[in-house]
Order: sequence, then C-alpha cells, then structure tokens
Amino acid sequence: MYEAFFGLREPPFSLTPDTSYFYADSGHLEALETLLTALQLGEGFIKLSGEVGTGKTLLCRMLLDALEADEHFVTAYIPNPAITPAALRHALAAELGLELPRNTGQHHLIEAINRHLLEQHRAGRQVILIIDEAQALSHDCLEALRLLGNLETGKHKLLQVVLLGQPELDARLTRPELRQLAQRITFHYRLEALDADAVGGYLAHRLAVSGHEGASLFSPGLARRLHRVSGGIPRLVNILAHKTLLAAYGEGCRRPRSRHLRRAIADTECLARRLPWARGRGWVAALGASLAMAGLLWTTGIG
Repeated sequence: MYEAFFGLREPPFSLTPDTSYFYADSGHLEALETLLTALQLGEGFIKLSGEVGTGKTLLCRMLLDALEADEHFVTAYIPNPAITPAALRHALAAELGLELPRNTGQHHLIEAINRHLLEQHRAGRQVILIIDEAQALSHDCLEALRLLGNLETGKHKLLQVVLLGQPELDARLTRPELRQLAQRITFHYRLEALDADAVGGYLAHRLAVSGHEGASLFSPGLARRLHRVSGGIPRLVNILAHKTLLAAYGEGCRRPRSRHLRRAIADTECLARRLPWARGRGWVAALGASLAMAGLLWTTGIG
C-alpha cells in the first residue's frame, strides 16, 4: 500500500525470511560463522538457540544457501520436527533422495541411510541435517538423532546435525536423561536481540534493500524508541516499523513520527498489554483512521 509513497519497490518489513534482507550485525554474522566453522571442522552436533523472533529461521536459510553453494556438502532440512522418531528417519531419507517403500521397517531404513551416507563420504561429500524449531522434538526423537549421530567411519562422522531452537531446547538438554546428547554438542551459539545501534542499522538496511534512497525514514531518536519498546527482537521491529509506516502514510507524512510509533504499539497486542499508557487512549482507533485514510489516498491516487 505505502511502497510508492515512500519510494520503495516492495514491502521492507515482511516477516517472510528473505535472505536478501539478512542484516549482518555482529551477533548474527558471528552465529553464521560459528555454524559454518563447526561444520567445516566435522563436528557431529551443533546447536543454535535464541528467543522467539530473533531471526533463527532467516539464519537457517542463510546457512542452507552457503552449504548448497559448496559441492562438498549435502543438506537435509526438516522445518517441522513435531513428529515420531520413525517419521523423522523417513523424512531424513526423503531429504537425501532415497526412494524407499512406505512400509520399510526401521532396521532396513537405518541401513539404507547408512549406506547412502557412506557413499556420500566416499565421494568426498559431507551430509548435514538441519532441524529448525528443534525445541519441538520429542525425547524419543532426540534420542533417535543421537543414534543417527553414531553413524561414522573410524575417523569421520557420516552425519552432522544442526539444531536450531528456542531457549526451551537449552533447558531440555540439561535433563539427566538427555546428557549423552548434550555432551555431544561441541559448538553452541546463543542468538541475542539487536542493540539500539543495530536496530537503527537494521531499519536503514531493510529500507535500502527495498529500494529507498537517502537517509533512513526512521530518525535516530525514533529508532531508539522502537528499540526500547521491541527489546531489539527483529520480528517485533518489523511489525512495529510496518505499522508505523502505515500510520504515517495514512496522514500523508513523508517521515514517521513518534505518534505513529505509539499508534503502532497500541495496535500490537503483545506490547499494548504491558504498556499501561498504550491502553484506553484511543490509539487503536487513531491507527484505524490512519489506515482508512491510507486506503482513500490509494484509491484516489493521491501521494
């Protein structure tokens, strides 16, 4: 709706994990380099954790792109691991391109996976299994992964596993019954939220990628306020920035102001609940009016 008004080619704050919008702040870049280094060293299990909305899935896409660009790596990706151990093994086999009957028994399935991994090893390729949202893995699936990690030659792991998940994954791996798996995780990185300076750079970067030229639409002061409210969580930054631009567009303002951010906050339930000033102030109605005006400007061709 507001792209042409602000000189943009496309929406800059979409929640879709588009790798062209990856912002290489120190934390996210270090996390990616840690994962790639650990994989190049041949480590068996690697873990990346972070709060909801900190950019794990986008980082996962960046990792997949980097690995797929290297002919020495073969990747298998499981984005939704809330499945049984048997389904997990079948999913791995399917990702590896193994065509097996649906009724293949688990013993034969593991043998087929092992043979394929050995073939890849002899061809000089390393197989990487990447599991996103790994906090959803059941205890039995985590144990199945540990056993798959036992597939090896005398000197090399045949399967490397990268687990990406929320902090609940860290907590689960402290349980005594999972200590064997926890001890095998040799590299771990905790992804943190963006600091105030990084949020300003993040906003400017996404706007530039989407086609904006010149200084960022978000002033340094407005970027700092957005950081305070969002806690530096990229997903919340995107949501608030998008709604702030909508509110500004609804008023015909070429640069958003604090009042537009306040309306965006009030319209974001998870934030409005914990900010007393945002409740009962009519900001939601004001944002609605702004959006209605935005629609009017759009249909009439104004701006």
